[in-house]
Amino acid sequence: MECAGKGSGTRCLGPPRKRCGRCGAVAYCSASHQISHWKEHKEECGRLEQQMKHLDLLNDFPFTFSQEATIQISEKKESRCSFLSKRDIHQVGMWSCECCCGASVTSFDSSLFDHSRSESHTWYLSNIMCPCRGPSSPIAKSLCSWKDYYEWRCIPLDSPVALLLHWPLTVYHAIQIAGLGSLTSEISKLCIHYLGPEKELLQLAVFGELCALFPGVLVQIELIGPTVPHHRNGDKIDLYSYAHCIEKDCNCKYENENTSCGIGTPTSSRVTLQLHRGYYHDCFRYISKDSFPHLVIAPNAGIAAYSSWLPTIELIKEINVPALFSDYCEEACHLAACCINTVTSQPPRLPIQLNPFRQPIVVEDNALILPCYSNCFLFGM
Repeated sequence: MECAGKGSGTRCLGPPRKRCGRCGAVAYCSASHQISHWKEHKEECGRLEQQMKHLDLLNDFPFTFSQEATIQISEKKESRCSFLSKRDIHQVGMWSCECCCGASVTSFDSSLFDHSRSESHTWYLSNIMCPCRGPSSPIAKSLCSWKDYYEWRCIPLDSPVALLLHWPLTVYHAIQIAGLGSLTSEISKLCIHYLGPEKELLQLAVFGELCALFPGVLVQIELIGPTVPHHRNGDKIDLYSYAHCIEKDCNCKYENENTSCGIGTPTSSRVTLQLHRGYYHDCFRYISKDSFPHLVIAPNAGIAAYSSWLPTIELIKEINVPALFSDYCEEACHLAACCINTVTSQPPRLPIQLNPFRQPIVVEDNALILPCYSNCFLFGM
């Protein structure tokens, strides 16, 4: 982590070893930087103190690798790279953007966007370790945790697939807490407007898991954001089945062969993704003509950090559709909720809450001592 007072006028004198005595969530390189930063920090200090009390809950996952992926990475005894390398999934396929040395959306290998290539929809894991085929039984009850999901899909708790599946499982959970769960049993088509995709654009095949989560429903997702590459604007991707395993003779290969996108057969289409480059408030009118949303979702939104969210929030208020936002930590969600309150003059309809399907590997080089996770907290308007 870096000194919380960095950029306050004088250069940092060394590593940030002096923690705030009250909240313990930020650290400083020197007493002078701590004193100069207090004017800014005093407003958040009490909130961060309360958030630090839930530290163990943030790191609580059911996996055999939980200690390695949380505490050990936070303490720099491990890294995302070492975690992935031990499992032979470092810098391959959908895993390529899960560490700092991998691919990014802004400087990507265009082949990673090519869904006719098997690399773009392969788990690089054995069929025992990943959900490459349909579930053996329907969902008996709403899934409320990673343990519930792994048991339902018969996946062992040493499988790392949750690191990618947090995208579709967060969509699933958002639908449940927005009160739309019963709707999915009554409709044939579910429309979702998905705002600000980034890493997801290199991991689109994982959204095929929505076939299992919403059986018999055509799930149409409009992915809208400025990071969608110019040459992919308007592209439509049909996911007919699931991302497949690395086993050459697994049935998932036969289910997925002879198709234009390499995933499933046209007669079994259940998830459709369409890419749109631009901001939601600029794109909504033409997208909604064919796809008016049941739900708007914005993962890792960063609302307080980007002024471009303000007209989008005004639009969401106008169309009066359930909207769910996530962010990396509770404090980011608090600041976002304050921004929304300023624009709408209303508090969030859904209060800030921990996402049980947050990504179970900590963000490296976090600005806070509090651990941050992708899709960590949720709230809604």
